[in-house]
Amino acid sequence: MKIAIGSGKGGTGKTTLSVGLALALTDRDIPVHLIDCDVEEPNAHLFLKVTNENSRPVEVFVPEIDASLCTICGECAKFCQFKALAAIPDSKILIFKEMCHGCGGCEIVCPSNAIKEVFREIGIIKMSQVARMDFTYGILNVGEAMATPVIKALKKLANPMRTVIFDAPPGTACSFVETVVDSDYCILVTEPTPFGFFDLKIAVEVVRKVNVPFGIVINRADIGDDSVVRFCDENNIPVLMKIPYDKDVAVAYSKGIPITEVGKEYKKQLLKMYESLRAIV
Repeated sequence: MKIAIGSGKGGTGKTTLSVGLALALTDRDIPVHLIDCDVEEPNAHLFLKVTNENSRPVEVFVPEIDASLCTICGECAKFCQFKALAAIPDSKILIFKEMCHGCGGCEIVCPSNAIKEVFREIGIIKMSQVARMDFTYGILNVGEAMATPVIKALKKLANPMRTVIFDAPPGTACSFVETVVDSDYCILVTEPTPFGFFDLKIAVEVVRKVNVPFGIVINRADIGDDSVVRFCDENNIPVLMKIPYDKDVAVAYSKGIPITEVGKEYKKQLLKMYESLRAIV
């Protein structure tokens, strides 16, 4: 089973839930592969005390132009929807590599065969075995505009023999969609505040668009108001778990301690939630 854990906004507790669920399952001898897809700011490794890691680069195709063959006809620039190429008459073709999506279309449409594709590294993937689970996360290079190629590379490494947990990036942009799509279930973590409720509604619409079944976990459930609960009731969205506003959880988080080490009750709730998902999926 592939479970994506996301949120409409940052700071709701999705990494707390992702790491906690992974550790709770591992403690029950359920094989787990935890994948941190928040490649712009990964932090799950901070809670797992990772030491020995293997790394591999993530590379994408970008065009390289042979100036001796290029006639500056501009066909490549006309084709590129992402404006990664610009034709300067009587001068040269400019390449904006960070904007290139690596589709290879410019090479195909070039009438003088002046373009070939070359690899460019945009990030790295780190892999390890920790706490008896497979753990993988990606790091996007500073200054890169697109996180989705790194997320795609991460998802290709998902171990089909294990329960896979994807810790999604915050928000509802392309990175979130790339993480969630093709998952068996998506858990959306929210909080009962005006900001949390507003962003949750956006996340719900996105998950519905990609046709992935989903449920809600309410973190800091005893603050704010009942807007989230009423919204879920009115839209037949299951509330899978409620986590109280617990100072011990906050202190543990600040020290890089997983929620499963705060109290046995949290581990029980996480396992109960997992069993309910197994019955659904």
